[in-house]
Order: sequence, then C-alpha cells, then structure tokens
Amino acid sequence: MTLVIVTEGMLFAYLLFGYFYLGSMTPGAFPTDGPPELKLVIPNTIVLLISSGTMYWAERGIRAGNQGRLRLGMLVTLVLGILFLIVQGIEYSHKRFAFQTNAYSGLFFTITGFHGFHVFVGLLMNVVVQVWAWRGWFTSERHLAVTNAAMYWHFVDGVWLVVFFSLYITPRFS
Repeated sequence: MTLVIVTEGMLFAYLLFGYFYLGSMTPGAFPTDGPPELKLVIPNTIVLLISSGTMYWAERGIRAGNQGRLRLGMLVTLVLGILFLIVQGIEYSHKRFAFQTNAYSGLFFTITGFHGFHVFVGLLMNVVVQVWAWRGWFTSERHLAVTNAAMYWHFVDGVWLVVFFSLYITPRFS
C-alpha cells in the first residue's frame, strides 16, 4: 500500500506541477473572472476531513478488538465519502467554465476529477473491508486490510488538502 500511495502521490505532483507551470509561464492561462467559488468546497473539505477522523476511529477500534466501532466508523466514513462526491458533482454543475474552455479549466477538472476517482476507489475499498468486517473477519491481531484501507483513505484526504490549496486558494494570491 505504501508503494501505491507513493506512486499515486507522484501522479498528483506531476499534475499540480503542470498546473503551476502553466500559471507561471502562460499569460492569461487562468480565468479573469476570479478564482473558484468556496461556498461548496469549504464545507466539502470539512466533510472529507471528518471522514478521515471516522476512519481513524474505526481503525483504532479494531486494533482494540472492538468490532462495533470498526463497523460504525467505516459506515460513517462511507457515507461522508459519498456525500463528498455528490457535492463535488453539484459544484461541477455550477462552474462558469467547462473542461474544454481553456487550459486552466482542463487542468482544474482533470486534477479534481482524478482526486474524485481516488475517493471512489477508497469507497470501494471501504465497502470490501466492511463486508469482511460485518462477517467478523477482523480481530485486534488480524486487521491488515483495515490498515491498508485507512492508509489509502488518509492519503486521499491529505491529497485533497493540497489540491484544495492549489486550485482554490492560490488563485486568490494573484
């Protein structure tokens, strides 16, 4: 899982490098009508951060042998992750630009969409781990799948903070 995370982190680094390179080297690459709105993305970011907390709580629960805490924490994490994707879809529908509008919009949708795909993969992992959890497969000594799913989920949440700062906050500095 560590190697998967390193590889995926490098992919995000390449995308973000392209975003910042474009912004620094291409006059007029970024929209002149202002930075992206924050009214949906800030609450959505909070939702994702809370989901990282519930995932941590679930993993700590199974390490202590608490099956109920694992199941509840994973379920809440799943619901919050689904909510994040729904709100991201709503945000996309309210954008003043489309994927093909310009280079900025293409990078915006590529980076946030790539992250959304990673959230979706994390949700699939969550569902698989939950099925196993509801079957009682995990104990305080045997929980590697939970740990791997939690590592991936925390990575996805951490990457979102970098994406959020890069795409939503830094345009306000120019």
